[in-house]
Amino acid sequence: MPAIEAKELYRFYHTGADETAALRGVSLAVDAGESVALMGPSGSGKSTLLACLAGLDEPDGGHVAVLGRKLSRQSEAARAAIRARTIGILLQSANLLAHLTVEANVRLPLLLAGTYQRAAVDGLLDEVGLSGHHRAYPSQLSGGESARAGLAVALAANPAILIADEPTAEVDGDTETMLLDHLVARCKAGMALLIATHSPAVAGRASRVLHIKDGRLTHA
Repeated sequence: MPAIEAKELYRFYHTGADETAALRGVSLAVDAGESVALMGPSGSGKSTLLACLAGLDEPDGGHVAVLGRKLSRQSEAARAAIRARTIGILLQSANLLAHLTVEANVRLPLLLAGTYQRAAVDGLLDEVGLSGHHRAYPSQLSGGESARAGLAVALAANPAILIADEPTAEVDGDTETMLLDHLVARCKAGMALLIATHSPAVAGRASRVLHIKDGRLTHA
């Protein structure tokens, strides 16, 4: 059973009388312990696909299943509950809430998943090299520190699946390597990873690379 699976996903957006097909029958599966890089030009449908896979958006056709449980066509509350327990999300930016400290940002996904333990927060911040930044606010962090804190937030609830959207686009080479090392280590421990990227370095660390263009997978 795949960790996450999409079957024939379609997504349409409307502006007045115009219709744009963002996804055109996309099917894919990512197994536990597998890392998959998703590559494609801007506007190809990468972010829309990731949003549907994470249950942040609903496809107009097809469905998504997480650990064998259908995510699509559920209520927003049901999708949020599944996401809190099973899916980590790592964004290019905005992974941190500006009004919360680093510690509170990492604590939040644990509270949502119902698995909060203070030791888990401390351990995560130590793991990403932010042990002295518990009480710092996002505005007080450097770019590399923000990326590390965002990674801790994404991994906080020990997700079975991590969905990442261009997480290394705005970081230096050393930070990119750090992020990838952590993600690869989690995959070796059984986490499934789907990461949208333009970076050859990221794609080179993945188990498999998929290409998307005009809302369709073009190579697997």
